[in-house]
Amino acid sequence: MPYSIASPVHFELIIKKSRFIACVQPMPDRAGAQQIVASLRAAHPGAAHVCWALLAGGQSAAVDDGEPSGTAGRPMLDVLRHQDLEGVLATVVRYFGGVKLGAGGLVRAYTDSVAQALLQAEKVPIIKLTRLRCTAPYALEGMIRRELDAAKARLDDVTHGDDVRFAFSLPLQDAEPLRTRLDNTGHGRIAWLDVKDDEH
Repeated sequence: MPYSIASPVHFELIIKKSRFIACVQPMPDRAGAQQIVASLRAAHPGAAHVCWALLAGGQSAAVDDGEPSGTAGRPMLDVLRHQDLEGVLATVVRYFGGVKLGAGGLVRAYTDSVAQALLQAEKVPIIKLTRLRCTAPYALEGMIRRELDAAKARLDDVTHGDDVRFAFSLPLQDAEPLRTRLDNTGHGRIAWLDVKDDEH
């Protein structure tokens, strides 16, 4: 199951006088990530590098920002992937301390600073919701409401006309069992309407 994180977390690592200031934070897209990176550059004008990695669906990124190719952005992205994260931006601001770390040392420094920040982050599961719609006679409204409540489904809309129309959302894996229960309890008097699945 993919996870995001609840809020930004910072961590600072000092290796051979170089400072690595890491931050992991929720981020839905590349445009937002680029704004954060620009603000970090403005806040740390003396920094040698502002490296970053983003895992956000089709908008992933791994940026070395002048570090040797593959020593910063890619290792940071690998940490996010390894922890099954989605919608997360990792940034590391590096102040150079005068001692070169070598490619292996850089990979370890960027990997460790992001991994340490993630250890302190509160991970939240990303639950894919599906949306269902049905109509039923008025006599079944109370029963349907009770079943939706028991299944912790979110009631999106109810309309009263010749019959009662319900639109509701719930986690994908719970949809089929709920639908079966409603069909059985409603003795075939509940009609299901087509709806495109939504992801929230």
